[in-house]
Amino acid sequence: MEKTCTEVWNSCLQIIKDNIPNQSFKTWFEPISALKLEGKVLTIQVPSLFFYEWLEEHYVGLLRKTVKKQLGDEGRLEYNIVVDKSSSTGSPYTTNMPSNGNGAEAKTQSMPIPVSINKDIKNPFIIPGLKKLNVDPQLNPNYTFDNYIEGDCNRLARSAGYAVAAKPGGTSFNPLMIYGGVGLGKTHLAQAIGNEIKRNVPDKLVIYVSCEKFCQQFVDSLKNNTINDFVNFYQAMDVIIMDDVHNFAGKEKTQDIFFHIFNHLHQSGKQVILTSDKAPKDLAGLEERLLSRFKWGLSADLQVPDLETRVAILKKKMYADGIELPGEVIEYVAHNIDNNVRELEGAMVSLLAQSTLNKKDIDLALAKQMLKNFIKNTSKEISMEYIQKLVCEYFEVPVDMVKSQTRKREIVQARQISMYLSKSHTKSSLKTIGAFFGGRDHSTVIYACQTVEDLIETDKKFKAYVNDIQKKLKMS
Repeated sequence: MEKTCTEVWNSCLQIIKDNIPNQSFKTWFEPISALKLEGKVLTIQVPSLFFYEWLEEHYVGLLRKTVKKQLGDEGRLEYNIVVDKSSSTGSPYTTNMPSNGNGAEAKTQSMPIPVSINKDIKNPFIIPGLKKLNVDPQLNPNYTFDNYIEGDCNRLARSAGYAVAAKPGGTSFNPLMIYGGVGLGKTHLAQAIGNEIKRNVPDKLVIYVSCEKFCQQFVDSLKNNTINDFVNFYQAMDVIIMDDVHNFAGKEKTQDIFFHIFNHLHQSGKQVILTSDKAPKDLAGLEERLLSRFKWGLSADLQVPDLETRVAILKKKMYADGIELPGEVIEYVAHNIDNNVRELEGAMVSLLAQSTLNKKDIDLALAKQMLKNFIKNTSKEISMEYIQKLVCEYFEVPVDMVKSQTRKREIVQARQISMYLSKSHTKSSLKTIGAFFGGRDHSTVIYACQTVEDLIETDKKFKAYVNDIQKKLKMS
């Protein structure tokens, strides 16, 4: 019996999942669906042109080998890409693209509509009465790419932001939507893009504005009967950076105005950068036609930084402030302050302030004393050391054996459960977990987690083991 397109693609996904990090798999492969299988040609649907370009640039070799393994040497892959039209209806259409891995060359073209700029437009950011359009971008010069630490938590968003800064309006990710929780660096990254654009092309008209500020300006323009000047000003920009667009919720008239401004900018080949606390699909209180446009480009999330990134952030701040701290103090702060970057930097500032006022050197004892109340109010991360100790005590196996190369069944079981719980209960990356448990790579961690999940579903006794250990973790 011949396999269906879904069965073939699911088989491909199993191989791909074992060869790339879990986060990359979730980001780039889970949204893909299989459309059809005609002979030896498998067609998959991807949600945007950017997806297609990213897969072809980063995973074409893996995809080619995987498809050929399932369909034979003549196996080929084609993409069906959902493309949103910049029209009054905004209705999507699809286009087919071959994979470059098959030797075909795929090309896309973008023809921006030219727009003229009226230099006499009134500027809502300056004192009323001044006529000159001398645009202050409203950017904080301290927000740059140089001091924005890259990690697994923000790599996609930072890379996309850098690409936008190099070619505003000329990439597939327009708009660029950056979303994530409080204090994770959305505003920093968005403004870093603006600062980089101004550094590369000083003549570009760039404006950063919070959603609340935009809404207030709109209300003022209604009161002053200057709505046309308000709209013309924003339509004249080359780059608009709109912060916290979730605050549009419930403001129907303001949404309508921004909808028309957005359409004009997008059709003119101008760049729109947005930030939000949620992904577009999770935003409530916004019109569907506006949400659909937010999904046109790339939505990149910022996650809570892992331990390595938190340490790097602290070291960067120390370097910028010209100070030195013992490594154990840095690790203590990074391990215990894990909610967001803002709290992490705030804890460091508090520690330095206390040290200066009390004229004491900062050591581990002082750090624990000074940050005691601060840490008490944060959610402390369960360490991999503690998980390993708990699992080994439960199965009565030596702790040092879990990190060894032995293949004894009871040791392998303890190691795999420890890896699974470390992935579930800590913010450590797969690479960090693998390194901790005996210098293993991320693929070993992926395999261990999958093995544990499979056994939980099929082995009641094994499931009881894991549930017992998780109860102990919750009680700790």
